[in-house]
Formats: sequence, C-alpha cells, structure tokens
Amino acid sequence: MQVQQVSRVATGIAQTRWISLFSGSVGNLIEWYDWYIYTSFSIYFSRSFFPGANRTVELLNAAAVFALGSLMRPLGGWLLGWYADRHGRKAALTGSVFMMCLGSLLIAVTPGYATLGIAAPALLLLARLMQGLSVGGEYGASATYLSEIAPPDRRGFYSSFQYVTLIMGQLLALAVLVLLQRVFLTEAQLSAWGWRIAFVIGALCAVIAGFLRRGMEESQVFSRARQQEGSLLRRLLEHPRELFIVFGLTMGGTVSFYTFTSYTQKFLVNTAGFDKETATAIAALSLLLYMLLQPLVGLVSDLIGRRVVLLAFGALATLLTVPLMHALGSATSAAQAFLLVMCGLVIVSGYTAVTAIVKAELFPTEVRALGVGFPYAIAVAVFGGSAEYVALWMKNAGHEPWFYWYVSGCTALSFLVYLWMPETRRVSRIP
Repeated sequence: MQVQQVSRVATGIAQTRWISLFSGSVGNLIEWYDWYIYTSFSIYFSRSFFPGANRTVELLNAAAVFALGSLMRPLGGWLLGWYADRHGRKAALTGSVFMMCLGSLLIAVTPGYATLGIAAPALLLLARLMQGLSVGGEYGASATYLSEIAPPDRRGFYSSFQYVTLIMGQLLALAVLVLLQRVFLTEAQLSAWGWRIAFVIGALCAVIAGFLRRGMEESQVFSRARQQEGSLLRRLLEHPRELFIVFGLTMGGTVSFYTFTSYTQKFLVNTAGFDKETATAIAALSLLLYMLLQPLVGLVSDLIGRRVVLLAFGALATLLTVPLMHALGSATSAAQAFLLVMCGLVIVSGYTAVTAIVKAELFPTEVRALGVGFPYAIAVAVFGGSAEYVALWMKNAGHEPWFYWYVSGCTALSFLVYLWMPETRRVSRIP
C-alpha cells in the first residue's frame, strides 16, 4: 500500500513537471513566433515602411529597426528579471507574453509610409521597442523556470526545450509565410497587405498563451526560497565573475545563432540568388531538424557536462564559419544550400541546447532570473540583434566577407570564456 502511494506521488510529480514544461513552453513559442515574424516577413513589408529604389537599403532599414528593438532587451531583462526574482517566474512570464501581444497588434494595424509618412516607421519602431522589452524579460524568466522545475539529472534535457520552442516559433513564422506564399496569396498581395495577417495571428495567439500561463504552477524552488530584503542589484553585483561568464558565452553563440537562422533566409535570396520561396523552404526544413537536435544535445550535456559541449561549439564555429558562409554564398542548388545551412546549425546546437541551464546553474535562486536575463540581453542586443544589420551594412559597402570573419572572431572570444569557466553541472547552485 505504501509503495503504491509513493508511486502515485512520483507519478503526480512527473505529470506536474510535464504540465509546467508545456505551459511555460507554449508561451515561449508564441513569444518567439511574434519576435521572428518580423524577420521572416521583412522581405515583404520593408518597402511599405521604407520605400526606395535599392532593395538592400530597404532591408537594411528594416534590419536597423530590428537592431534597435533588440537594444531594449537589456531593459526588459532587468525589469522582468527583477520582477521574476521578487514576485515569481509565473507572474513575469505572463506579463511578458501580453506585452508581446500589444507589439504585434500595433504592427498589424499601422498604415504604411504612403499613408502616414515618417510616422509609419516611427510606429513600427515603437512596436519593436515594446517587443524588445518583452523578449528581453522572457529569456531570463523562462530559462530559470525550466531549469528549476527539472529533475537534477535531466536539467540539460529539460532546459533545452527553451530553444525547442524558440525554434518552433521561428518555424511557425516560416510556416505561415509558406502557406501565404504558396496557397493563399500572390506575391503582390503579400507585399501590399498580406504580411499583416502574420502579425494578427501572433497577437491572438499571445492572448491565448497569456491565459495559459496564468494557470501554470509556480517554480517550487522559488516558492521554497526565503525572500531576502534589500537591493537585488547589490546582491547581483556579488557575482561579477558569473555575470561576465553569461555575457562572454552568449556573445559568440548569439551571433552564430542569428546568422544561421534568421539571416540565412535573406542571405540565400540577396547573396546566393535563390528565389524567396526556395529560400523559405530551405530555412524551414533546416530549422525543423535543428529543433529536434536540441533535446539530444541537452541530454548529452547531462551525461558528459555542459563545458565540453560549449567547447565543441566554440572551436568548430571559429574554424568553419568563414568557409561555410563562402560556400553558401556560391551554392548552386537547393540541396547544397540546405546541407551547408545544416552544418552551421549542428555546430550552433552546441551553444543553444545548453545555454539556458549553464546560466541558471551559475546563480542562487534569489537573483537567478536577473542574473541570467540581464547580461544575456546586453550581449544579444549588442551582438545578436545587430548581426543582420552588420551583415547587410558590410554587403552594401561591398565587403560582405568581412561579416564572416566578424562571426568567427566573436565565437573565438567566447571559446576563451568556455576554456576559463567552471563545469556548471558539478557546481550547480540550483537546489
């Protein structure tokens, strides 16, 4: 009888964990769908907000708004990280997704430059600033939540689902684009008004995700922790080495991630010369396989350690980014382009699958969301959010290969951080 009770309790705990994983992950998926529909559809809406004769310049202006939106991520990481450490992971995650909803709705209803003049790109920028706040706070709270609800021996596996749902959000954005391209609308309709449909879908889904998050369980690690009085900033600054590690390990990873995911679609059109539909199909299929890699690599990190996985990423990305990008730029078939993109994404998996748990294991509970989210958001704002802009600026200046070396240089610096950092699986601060 006692054995049956213990078994039922264990089953109930496992079910609660999976329900919590689902509730947190669905919201994360919708957040990133809303964030990435901007990059997926900018090929179509850039002319509406930034009309001009040069296609690269139009995309450059749209990328600049993306980069400026990313600059709000540190503020979002600070505000929502503070809120998550003070009032709970659930409250911060719920507020984050509703903020993202407002940004998507604003983009969906804003008229173009021909109607509003300069006010049109100004409203687009306002919406992206709002979404930058949201996604900046989402990462730290989400990474912390998934790490805290996981069983100790499977934290790498559980936390890898942050990037599973992040990539799934990108895939959903691409799936909507493919359906609109190939089934429902012509290219002229997509460019004129059809791109707005994707943002309406994002706003509606964000509302649903927000209500789902309101019903999820709070992290027990947070609930058991004794809330301390005083300044969170002061306690955060007691961990300068950990803050530097988060920034340093993110720098190369985020540049590589944005290069081989969101920028690839434009690179295939603008540099390799593929049509938009083929580029979208290549991006979608490669992202699907990339998504499936995340739990596998996360599980590997549970077995052999996080640092080994990060070192493999850093070394391979430093050595292979330049030849991969040169080969991709001169690819002559869709199959060749797909294999090259997949090579890049397999390498990047060594960063994305373990980054959430590595950062969460560095900090104590009372400053974990803030410690994970704030330095990460700064690194992404400076290096990740600007990656597409830097790439297009260098292309427009006639020096596109400089960007390949820029990505390689960033990953080389992160590799040095991986050499210096501890193995967080052995010294984890998650109870």
